[in-house]
Amino acid sequence: MTLVLGVDSSTQSTKAVLVDAADGTVVAERSAPHPDGTEVDPRAWLAAYDDATAGLVERAEALAVGGQQHGMVALGKDGQPVRDALLWNDTRSADAARTLVGEMGGPDACAAAVGSVLVASFTASKLRWLRDHEPEAAAAVREVLLPHDYVSRHAAAPGTPAFTDRGDASGTGYFDATTGAWRRDLAAAALGHEVGLPRVAADGAAAAETAAGQKLGPGTGDNMAAALGLGLGPGDVLVSIGTSGVASAVSATPVADGTGTVTGFADAAGGYLPMVTTMNAARILSLQARWLGVDLDALADLALASEPGARGVTLLPYYGGERTPNRPTAVGTWTGLSDATTREDLARAAFEALLCSLADAVDHLAAATGVQPARVLLVGGATRSPAVRALAPAILGRPVTLPPAGEYVARGAARQAAWALAGTSAPPSWALADTVELEAESTPHVRDTYARLRDRTGTWS
Repeated sequence: MTLVLGVDSSTQSTKAVLVDAADGTVVAERSAPHPDGTEVDPRAWLAAYDDATAGLVERAEALAVGGQQHGMVALGKDGQPVRDALLWNDTRSADAARTLVGEMGGPDACAAAVGSVLVASFTASKLRWLRDHEPEAAAAVREVLLPHDYVSRHAAAPGTPAFTDRGDASGTGYFDATTGAWRRDLAAAALGHEVGLPRVAADGAAAAETAAGQKLGPGTGDNMAAALGLGLGPGDVLVSIGTSGVASAVSATPVADGTGTVTGFADAAGGYLPMVTTMNAARILSLQARWLGVDLDALADLALASEPGARGVTLLPYYGGERTPNRPTAVGTWTGLSDATTREDLARAAFEALLCSLADAVDHLAAATGVQPARVLLVGGATRSPAVRALAPAILGRPVTLPPAGEYVARGAARQAAWALAGTSAPPSWALADTVELEAESTPHVRDTYARLRDRTGTWS
C-alpha cells in the first residue's frame, strides 16, 4: 500500500490524515490545536504541524498542505515573522481594502486585474494596513507568504525556497489567475516597497522534497483543497459550514465580479473556483448555545421544537462584521421578539439565519456563473447538527447531498500529494461513498422575511 499524507492547517487546528494513494481510504489521522484570535504567531502553526504529523509523516511517500486562505505572514531578512500573522477574519484592514480598490480604478478594474474586488480578508488589504499603521514593521518585510506556504516550507528540506500554488495565490489581491503570474506591482503598492513572493508551482506537480526525500505537493488554500477532496465537478455547488460559510463551484472559465459578491479564485486543478464567503457561520450556533446555556445538541432539539419562521423571530447574524454582503462593521440584529418568544424560537432563528445567509451565497454564485446548481453538497462541522440537516433543504429549496463526515481539506491535500507522486496529468480518481440525500418541504417565506431584514439594515449596519 502506497501512503500519502494530507495536512489541513486551518484557523483552529492542524489536522493530518494518512491516506491510501490508490483510493483515498484514511488509514490514520491526528490533530493539534492552534491559538485563538485573528492574529497569531505563525510559528505556532509549525509546532502544531510537527505535533499532528508525528508518527504519520514518516510513513508517507508524498505529502501536501492545505491552509486557511488570505492570511498575511510577513517575514524579515532573517526569515522570521516581523509581527504576528493577520488572519483572513481580521477586519481591521477594511478601510485599506476600500483605498486599494480606489487606487486600482474602482471595483470593476480591480476584479478585472485580480479576479476579485478586495475586502478586508485579502492579503493585499492587510499589507496596506501594515504600511499605514506599523510602518517600521512594514519597512522590515522582505518576504510575504500565505499560511500554507509557510507551513509547506517548514515541511520541505532545509534551504528550500518558498512555493505556493495558483489557487491560494489567487486570494492575495496581487495575483492574476488568468495568466498564473504575480502582480508584483500591486504587492509593492500595497506594502509600500517591493517584496519577495513565493514561486508558483504547477498544479499537481511535485513542488519540492522533504529532508527524507518525499515528494511535496504545492499545497493550496483550504477551499481549493476541499473541492479537490470531494471531487467537485461541473454543476456541483459545495456549501461548507465552518468558521466561515462558503459556497463554491468549479468552473472552466474565470469569473470577475465587479460587485465584489463573488470572488474569482483559481482552483487546485487547472481551472477556477468562484466563491461566495460569509464571515459568520458555525459560531452563530455556538454563540446561541452559550447564551441559552445549552450544548449544540440541545440547541438543535430546541430549534426543531419551534416552527418554520421561528414564530416571527428573525436574526441577521453579522456578529463579527460580514464579508457577503460586505459590511465589516456590522453587528447582529434581532427582530420580532415579544413576550411570547420562547427559547425554542431563539434557537430556531439562529439556524435559519445561518442557512438563509448560505442560501443567498448559493444564489449569488449561480447568478455570477450562469449555471444553476445540479447538486448541492453540504460539509463542515455544523452538518453534524440534526437541525442543520433538517432545515438545510427546506431553506435552500432543493435536495442536499451530505457526504460522510471527514476532513476534506486534508483529504484534498492528500489527493494532491498522490497526484504529485504519480506524475500524471490529472489527479487520481477517489470515489465519494456513503453520501446521504436530505430532502424537506421548501419554506420560502423564511428566506423572504430574512431578506427584508437584510435589505432594511443595509444602510446602517
